[in-house]
Amino acid sequence: MTRVRLRGIYTTALTRRLLDEGHDVVQASPPIRERFEAELDATPRDVWLTDTDARQGIGVSGPSDAVEDVLADLRVGRDTLVWADPAPAGAVFEGHVTDALGSGAVVALDEPAAPRLEDIPFHGVDAEGFLPYDDADGYVDEGDQVRVQVHEPAPPWADRRPQVSTAIEIGGGLVSLARDRSDVRADVSGERGTELVRTTEMLPVDAPDGWGIRWERSAADAEIGRLGDALDRIGDRAERLEDTLGDAPDTPDADSRIAAPNATAWCWFGRESRRELDGIRRDVTATMAGHHRIKAGDRSASDAVDFVEAVCEPTGEFPFTAVADQFGPHEGDRVGLGHGKPDGRLIQLGRGEVTAIDGDRLTLRREMRSAGTYDALGTERVRGDVAITKLVEGRWWYPTIYRGEDGKRKGTYVNICTPVELFPERARYVDLHVDVIKRPDGTVERVDEDELTAAVDAGYVSEALAEKARSVATAVENAL
Repeated sequence: MTRVRLRGIYTTALTRRLLDEGHDVVQASPPIRERFEAELDATPRDVWLTDTDARQGIGVSGPSDAVEDVLADLRVGRDTLVWADPAPAGAVFEGHVTDALGSGAVVALDEPAAPRLEDIPFHGVDAEGFLPYDDADGYVDEGDQVRVQVHEPAPPWADRRPQVSTAIEIGGGLVSLARDRSDVRADVSGERGTELVRTTEMLPVDAPDGWGIRWERSAADAEIGRLGDALDRIGDRAERLEDTLGDAPDTPDADSRIAAPNATAWCWFGRESRRELDGIRRDVTATMAGHHRIKAGDRSASDAVDFVEAVCEPTGEFPFTAVADQFGPHEGDRVGLGHGKPDGRLIQLGRGEVTAIDGDRLTLRREMRSAGTYDALGTERVRGDVAITKLVEGRWWYPTIYRGEDGKRKGTYVNICTPVELFPERARYVDLHVDVIKRPDGTVERVDEDELTAAVDAGYVSEALAEKARSVATAVENAL
């Protein structure tokens, strides 16, 4: 049994799923405790789950065996994609500064510090961190060697680097320890915070020498026995980390892999997976169609979704038109193409103008700003060419037609992908490599299927998802 702490828009659905699979959900928020009519006690957690940037999925962190145990129950659909992070939460690196920016330094983390997760590959983004100058112990500059710890890992599709610090900490949900400190603090306001600090002296265990104590907000609801257990467990972890750090060489050519007390994995939920999560949540409480899809698309929509579910029993299909009318995209907006890759990376294909919206169909016009060659088509790309992309919410493919300034067609490229989601600022999907092209002379060809096979062999794409991609490509090829 793995003890899991959850936060974010997927909490209700994933709490239901994890409880059904025999896991223990701990440190639950009051609404979740009420919703499940269960204690869901404030006990120390093994694994913690949180929303990722832009709410596209979740991050899962904890000891590698516990993370593996939980991940097995988080693949809720064909388009749930999972990657291990080479720079997981709490990992300590001997890195070197590659760039000094205005507010901090970029630190290369050359060797993956993460323990391997069985059958889950590392994502394809370079392991490097961002060290804010305020979090650095002294002055840092390009070329410096620096020992850092990952405090805030980042999903591979985020437009930020993992945040690192020269301070060494260990988190545990109820209590955290900070190295080279000796004080006791509490992230709880008022009398309860003062009480927690005073209670520390009555516990049967102490923090290891040289480690300061910080009680987290969740500790406010915990019994004194739980507090002692939490401090005892985290103290053992601190001593193990201290031993590891003490054994690490302190030389300029030191191996970057020093310590990895946790593993971190990222789960990206596609449209099918979000719909599956809606169904799981609906078994617990009122849930409108598209609940997770809407909340993932726009933060301001969360209150609207909550209001609808509070005042009525929602029925019907996902109301895309109503959602788009309220939150976007709208005709005349500039929308990007968030071209996800199976290894977790996100490539921005550029922004274009929405020239038409018809129900759940959107037409996007982009003007080419550089010369070159169109991939696979082999035709010349000239500055001023126009790309017309037709996107349909929920469809497993979309076409882009390329034309010159004179209107002459230069070819059609049909991208096979996970179901398209038309969010207010960009369309989002994961490219599944295999594509279909139509050249200016009318010949049709299927391309890059070998890349899809390689992605399956590497563990990035499941065989079920690959088979769907191949069947879609066949249908598109026959239609063209």
